[in-house]
Amino acid sequence: MKCAFLFPGQGTQSVGMGKDLYEKYEIVREVFKKASEISKIDIAKLCFEGKREEYSEPYTIANGEIQVGEDLNQTENTQLAIATLSLAILALCKKENIEAQMAAGLSLGEYPALVYGEKISFEDSIFLLKQRGYYMQNYLPEEKFQMLAVIGLEESVIEAICNEIEEQGFFIQPANYNCKGQVVISGEENAIRLAQEQLKEARAKKTVVLNTSGPFHTKKLEEAAKKYKQDLEKIVFLEGNDCVILKNVDGKPYQKKEDMVEVLTKHIISPVRFEQEIQEMLQEGVDTFIELGPGKTLTGFVKRESKEVSTYCVNNVETFEALCKNLGNK
Repeated sequence: MKCAFLFPGQGTQSVGMGKDLYEKYEIVREVFKKASEISKIDIAKLCFEGKREEYSEPYTIANGEIQVGEDLNQTENTQLAIATLSLAILALCKKENIEAQMAAGLSLGEYPALVYGEKISFEDSIFLLKQRGYYMQNYLPEEKFQMLAVIGLEESVIEAICNEIEEQGFFIQPANYNCKGQVVISGEENAIRLAQEQLKEARAKKTVVLNTSGPFHTKKLEEAAKKYKQDLEKIVFLEGNDCVILKNVDGKPYQKKEDMVEVLTKHIISPVRFEQEIQEMLQEGVDTFIELGPGKTLTGFVKRESKEVSTYCVNNVETFEALCKNLGNK
């Protein structure tokens, strides 16, 4: 058996996520406490009630105090909440000697993967995700944008439609290559409406407007990426362990001497190549995929690529106990 850990990204969050794990396992409470101390946010309150609560001492970045909203669905809150839950479940898996030879995450999920691969410390990952979420929320163009999931159409056709609409003076680009037959595009609202019409004519099986707040993973976040790079340059990145960690930017493994600042800056403005990551893991013989965190999106992508593999989604006590029954302490 060869395992891979998968860590979900934004859009999988829900109020109450992880609460039963938090109540049952001390190690989960410890992870939440540690992340809350670093971020100066009550992450348990954020996850379980949908609201955030700052500690009494002020938290400042970019030479000024941050005033962050109280909604779990705001990018600056969501990234911390999902990553903390993923890292807490990861700690439970480690305790049960459940290990993986490869790891990958979708967008923010790449950070828990890097923690597992020991290329970045827990403390630095929480710090960076707070900064990253803040910049991605607050350094956006003023136009209104949407993201659209396109199902059942070839990538080349979707790309051609986006190029044709951009030639008309609109902004629209592929942002996520999730799996075979599923691409997410990002663009101005008018461009997305035009795309929906043309995609329907091109016989897309389905298009779904996503509940997101910005044109993520496109060049429209260049200002956010520049700000974030300043924080990345403060971090001491580590050499890493033997676990192979995959990059969203190209679907390939991180190398020992990777330029982490360059990759993680580019990460914000480059399309997510998760389909390529799945193919890389399958080619390396991974036959068991374990998704750690809210939802079951990533294992769903994997199943679209291969029906032969085993998949587990761990996001509550029941699913964790089922994983332990099958794979724990082996």
